[in-house]
Amino acid sequence: MGKNMARTISKRPPVKAKKSYTLSAESVAYLESLRKQRRGASTSSVLEDILQQVRRASKKMALERAVTEYYGSLSETEVAEQANWGDLALAEFPKGSE
Repeated sequence: MGKNMARTISKRPPVKAKKSYTLSAESVAYLESLRKQRRGASTSSVLEDILQQVRRASKKMALERAVTEYYGSLSETEVAEQANWGDLALAEFPKGSE
């Protein structure tokens, strides 16, 4: 694929699926108020933003949980070794760079 074709393809807007969901009147009013507040193009765009934020938060929590589980599973020897590696890495930075 040539450079021009690759640039053209990469500039296409993401594909979206049209779906229909039933929401409470309260939820619809809330989405509309957010749309007005954010000066959003549509209620769908506001809902898309909310879903993206929730998805990112969920991924972040999963990563934090995995890191916590990993470090929680280390033996005392492994913890000491990790600390030594950390000390070594910190020693590589000049003292005034904090």
